[in-house]
Amino acid sequence: MSSHSSSQTPPFCTHPLLNTEPSTHAPKAKYRRPTPQQLAIATGNPNKATKITSSATFPAPLVLPEDDLFLDPRYSAQNFRSWLREGNRNEVTFEKNVIYVAAPPAVASDVGFISSWSEPQADDAASHIRASKRSYAGLVKPAVAATVPPRVQDVVDYLAAFYCGLDVKLLPTSRLHFTSWEQGNLRSSNKRAQSTAPRFIGLETSTECVRIRTRASPNSVFKRQLNLDDLLDAAISMLPDDAYALLLLVQHDLFEDADDDFVCGRAYGGSRVAVVSTARYNPDLDCKHNVEREHAWPASHCSAYMNACCGAPSQAKVRASKKPEAPNGDASAATPDHSQHSSTDKAITSPLHAAVSAHTALPSPTQFLSTAQLTGLWLGRICLTASHELGHCLGIDHCVYYACAMQGSASLVEDARQPPYLCPVDLAKMLRATGASAEERYAALVSFCDRHLEIHLFAAFAAWIRSRLVELDAAG
Repeated sequence: MSSHSSSQTPPFCTHPLLNTEPSTHAPKAKYRRPTPQQLAIATGNPNKATKITSSATFPAPLVLPEDDLFLDPRYSAQNFRSWLREGNRNEVTFEKNVIYVAAPPAVASDVGFISSWSEPQADDAASHIRASKRSYAGLVKPAVAATVPPRVQDVVDYLAAFYCGLDVKLLPTSRLHFTSWEQGNLRSSNKRAQSTAPRFIGLETSTECVRIRTRASPNSVFKRQLNLDDLLDAAISMLPDDAYALLLLVQHDLFEDADDDFVCGRAYGGSRVAVVSTARYNPDLDCKHNVEREHAWPASHCSAYMNACCGAPSQAKVRASKKPEAPNGDASAATPDHSQHSSTDKAITSPLHAAVSAHTALPSPTQFLSTAQLTGLWLGRICLTASHELGHCLGIDHCVYYACAMQGSASLVEDARQPPYLCPVDLAKMLRATGASAEERYAALVSFCDRHLEIHLFAAFAAWIRSRLVELDAAG
């Protein structure tokens, strides 16, 4: 994770300059972005892509220190043609065309104690309270709202818009629950099981009971974790006959192998299943993981923030009334950098600028948030990861072309910086798989976002889409 925190940039940043190119740290990682011609060819329709794609609509990956592309700058690119020819990719068919979302499993009374495993430990909950008091010091009486998990139906609704053209349904899970795993005297009294912290629990599905490994959390953020691979195996056994893919949501923290501290999700793309944990996306843990709220997408493209993350002095004065010192939004008159754009220039109406304007129009997310706002913050994070993991079920690999919802991520810090939209390359794959048009898909997403305009992510995404639709309409 990045060692740079929000304290390195002034509070309530207005993001006066936006950067649409990789950070100054990218050359150190030996990351080389594809050329404009390569980017256009990667969409499978280079003539059209060249006409309707700009850097202020689809910026480059940030490539900040410890980002996924910084750690693995040579990750293989998957263009539209290579995706289309992928032998292990599953086509959507008339018989298998439904994406199912399974709500977090219930907990049977014989293992009722594992409900506490999904709750952050007291020290981490206390850090959220202390941070909230610091944010509000001198403004209002310190207070902390309760953080309530988002509704699963809201996740389903978002995915239905993101995967417009496919049917997205909540899986009937009346029999899906965690229970004891029968091994010797393990199926014993609740009191005894609670004191021994079982190495295994069972996940009861409609057809079988699957053994799930558990372990103590290495960093003690949660009491215990569940094994991701075992849950993915369980998800495979749950696939309905008409399912194209299945997403299993879990409230517990996860691990994959002995080297992991934790993992938030994974997909077995060829098997058409994904598992996503909601645990680490809890806003109560933001201080623990140094997760940025002020510079979450779209404000992650703020030049001052990017410079701070790279340890470079900021070229922008972070004040709303301060105009750029060079023409055309360049940070320096002596050495113009056309990758930087003023976010306050009224003449600029790109999707990125529209998104930042919507983001900054809401109260700063570093201030006190209501219960509904905290729930919305949590919802947005789950939606981003859920849509990403299901993208792998469509055969879409990690994106190296643009800042994109299908980018790889190396940390929770990086998760928050990534956008909810698909870049032109991955959008071409999505539309080919689902049969929807770009306009239909954007309309569905705007409809969802308009119901959640109090949430920074969705307000910014709605503004981005509306500006993008204007671009598409102008391009004919």
